[in-house]
Amino acid sequence: MVKIRRKRHIGWWLLLAAVIVASGIAFAIMWRPALAPQSTQPSFDTTRIGRGANLARLGMCASCHTPDLSRPFAGGKPMNTPFGTVHSTNITPDATTGIGAWSEAAFTRAMREGVARDGHLLYPAFPYNHYVRMTDGDIQDLYAYFMTRPAIVAPARENRMTFPFGFRPLVAFWNVLYLDDAPWQPVAGQSAEWNRGAYLADAVAHCAACHTPRTLLGGPDLKKQLGGGEADDWYAPALNQDSPSPLPWTRDQLHAYLRTGVAHDHAMAAGPMQDVVTHLAQADERDVAALAAWTHSQLAKAPPRATPAQQAGPLPKPGNDDPDLQRMTLGYAVYANSCARCHDAGRDASSGTALPLQKAIALYDPDPRDLIHITLDGITPPDGEPSRFMPAFKTILTDEQTGALAAYLRKYGANQPVWPDLDKAVRKASKE
Repeated sequence: MVKIRRKRHIGWWLLLAAVIVASGIAFAIMWRPALAPQSTQPSFDTTRIGRGANLARLGMCASCHTPDLSRPFAGGKPMNTPFGTVHSTNITPDATTGIGAWSEAAFTRAMREGVARDGHLLYPAFPYNHYVRMTDGDIQDLYAYFMTRPAIVAPARENRMTFPFGFRPLVAFWNVLYLDDAPWQPVAGQSAEWNRGAYLADAVAHCAACHTPRTLLGGPDLKKQLGGGEADDWYAPALNQDSPSPLPWTRDQLHAYLRTGVAHDHAMAAGPMQDVVTHLAQADERDVAALAAWTHSQLAKAPPRATPAQQAGPLPKPGNDDPDLQRMTLGYAVYANSCARCHDAGRDASSGTALPLQKAIALYDPDPRDLIHITLDGITPPDGEPSRFMPAFKTILTDEQTGALAAYLRKYGANQPVWPDLDKAVRKASKE
């Protein structure tokens, strides 16, 4: 018994020593000095401010930092992660609660290293692992833009992280694994427009942050770059050879989609992508064209495939030989009563009808969440902006009906195998 107790004591001491050593290493990795606050507001020429405004739109900065449109860039938006809830911060030039005391050097360090002016590490919900590849000039222009916004008093909201992820030194280990500070390089042999689009997608617009899956530690899985990820509980489809799109994209279609959220023969933007489109609609047209050129080159890697989208028409009733006839019959009934009137008619440029569902990418996604969210929550244009919309059915359909509809559309609309955990995803979405 004495020997067993001694072994236990030794084990605890070894564990404590390991924790102390790991903490010391983390502190050594994470420690950054505080940078002196600037006492006077710098001035900037209008050209720099204009370029910075365009970069802020391309980077969708307001998406995270403006939950209240009456308080632009004042932060406070909760962002749910697998490790807890992180709140965005105030990036207006308020000297006390914003970045008014930040010098250009402090701002650049935050963008490249994820370190605040006072030296604490920022959580990688802020995508500094992408911004690190921005050029010095672009970071300086972005700084000029934010430092000339109206200053708003907005203290930081407390983050609520799951133990032990509230221990900020752990971010230092994340940085060792995932922060690659190699500067962005143009690709030889590609056009200037393509390279501009590649740079914007990688560094500024950080497309891979949503469209690349994450590891268990929350870092990008670079072995599956652009292979499909998620944002705000929506599935972000693959933008490479694994694209689930039932029809190939043309460059013009992508340009229209990124600019307006709607493209011929393709579904319209929904969920977090709506916010992306809202910002890109205000960005420089040439930059959006460059993003379309680059994205098209990535999606062109997907092999041609035969899908029901190529012969779209009214969806059929389930056959009597369907092994899941009861559920499919219910799904068809929901479709016929709630969806067919618009979707069977087909979408024209000026019509009030909708895309044939054989062409809807949500039916082909390897994950059912997008179809479920669209069904339950609908698609509503931003306030004051004319656009197509889809009504929400959350208060009309039961979980059973929603699941049956999704299962029916997956099989008879896309001819794809059953989604695993479909009913679980429906229950989760209906409670949100």
